[in-house]
Amino acid sequence: MASPIKTGLCSYGHSGYAFHAPFIHVHPGFELTAVVERSKHLTQQRYPYVKIYGAVTDLFKDASLELIVVNTPNHTHYEYAKAALLAGKHVIVEKPFTVTTAEGEELLQLAASKKLLLSVYQNRRYDSDYKIVKKVVQEGLLGDVLEVEFHYDRFKEELSYKAHKEVANNGTGALYDLGSHLIDQALTIFGMPKSVFGDVRIIRKDSVVDDYFELLLYYDQLRVRLKSSYLVREALPAYLLHGRKGSFIKSKSDVQEALLMKGVLPDTPDWGAETPAEWGLLHTEKNGVAVKEFLPSVNGNYLDYYQGIYAAIREGKPNPVTGEDGLNVVKVIEAAFKSSKEGKVITL
Repeated sequence: MASPIKTGLCSYGHSGYAFHAPFIHVHPGFELTAVVERSKHLTQQRYPYVKIYGAVTDLFKDASLELIVVNTPNHTHYEYAKAALLAGKHVIVEKPFTVTTAEGEELLQLAASKKLLLSVYQNRRYDSDYKIVKKVVQEGLLGDVLEVEFHYDRFKEELSYKAHKEVANNGTGALYDLGSHLIDQALTIFGMPKSVFGDVRIIRKDSVVDDYFELLLYYDQLRVRLKSSYLVREALPAYLLHGRKGSFIKSKSDVQEALLMKGVLPDTPDWGAETPAEWGLLHTEKNGVAVKEFLPSVNGNYLDYYQGIYAAIREGKPNPVTGEDGLNVVKVIEAAFKSSKEGKVITL
């Protein structure tokens, strides 16, 4: 194997602790080299060899680093990704890619001009629940898919302890946060819709950012509904799909985040395996016979994303989640906000 990709994290909060550092650590093609932590220096409790910087500007100046992970608040994504690219680094940006399409387009042009990798961290493509949904559609088990509904619900009236998420700032709110996941999942399977209708609201008592949305994506025959609310005590299935031959219903059940937050490293053979109790229900027709069965899920594994990044940088393979992918998500978000404000369908 070629020399490991020396990697720097822009922060070590929830995402750094759970979604990035463990996978960089266990993948032999990467080296977790440096992290920005202003005071606590928690990184070194688990990874004592890591350098700690007090500011992202110091991280970008580290000549040893090849790859920078921008996992900071949404409104900083454009600024930090641009600075990292200008410093000659490959860049992973967490979702949402940017706040506006103009910002995203500028980053794409900059990365292309410098021949640098620019990728968006869409880890929910590697969830077990989503992977089986995608497999069902791609294998044609439902026939022509006509109606789809994806949910990402919570029950949490109180505001987040992460103050930056509850400030009425560019890029805050549920649509940018959770919507980025749902939209990316829909676009990955079905492509860009022709038009979008959005209903985006604030429903928690003390909130100043959107915490409810319902989007309707219009295709030729297909309709895709994406929904999220912070006030759903009894959750519906996360995925409901209906086609000419049958239906598939699946819970949101990926186990990775819960394990990662407990400090479990993603290096076991059964990593990301669901229990049979969470398998999705397929009710369809096979060879003219009605079939109703529970389908075993595919194991989730966020390490597959980092393997894709390694292959893209070291072997010239395709970028696993391109900047263009991220830009398309932002276009849908902007259209949804415009639709909600104007009360009409927006053509893309």
